[in-house]
Amino acid sequence: MQKILVWDWPVRLGHWLMVGGFCLAWLTSESESLRLLHVISGGTVLAVCAFRLPWGFIGSRYARFVDFVRGPSSVKAYLLSLLRLEPSHHVGHNPAGGWAIVLLLGLGIVTGLAGWAIYNDFGGHPLEELHEGLAATMLTVVVIHLAGVASGSLLHGENLVRAMITGRKNGQPGEAIASARPLAAILLLVWVAAAGWWIAS
Repeated sequence: MQKILVWDWPVRLGHWLMVGGFCLAWLTSESESLRLLHVISGGTVLAVCAFRLPWGFIGSRYARFVDFVRGPSSVKAYLLSLLRLEPSHHVGHNPAGGWAIVLLLGLGIVTGLAGWAIYNDFGGHPLEELHEGLAATMLTVVVIHLAGVASGSLLHGENLVRAMITGRKNGQPGEAIASARPLAAILLLVWVAAAGWWIAS
């Protein structure tokens, strides 16, 4: 086992843009004076999620949904291996983490669309309540995801946060991706910037 390139630039960049966007949106959610910042932050999350969906089909090996979305039996087996303190190693996302990602993407899109509708005076109070409930649900999934990252890092002896920065995890040389896809990362940045400009205008 050695450090190999696993996460491409769009996955890493999109991950941290979502982290920053969600945190900023949550912190500004109750401020009327920072409403535009709240909307742009939420729009960033929405834009990243919208980009991540097609990237889950055309991205590099470990970015693809087919690599990490597994059935209930695989998730159960992985969680049981965690309880035994002997989790099975996955070069990409583990089965439980894979479903956390799917949930976060879905919640990011639905929450963002609800927020955009509210910002444009659609839906009224019921939609505001839905938006807040979705955001709270997303925060719950984030907390569970963080717990999984912490436990996985400790039990595997591998810093998963650092891996999402460097793109490198433990694996065999033949399991590495060929390219970090930097051009796609530039496209992601342009897309997010355009979405933010459109929302703010």
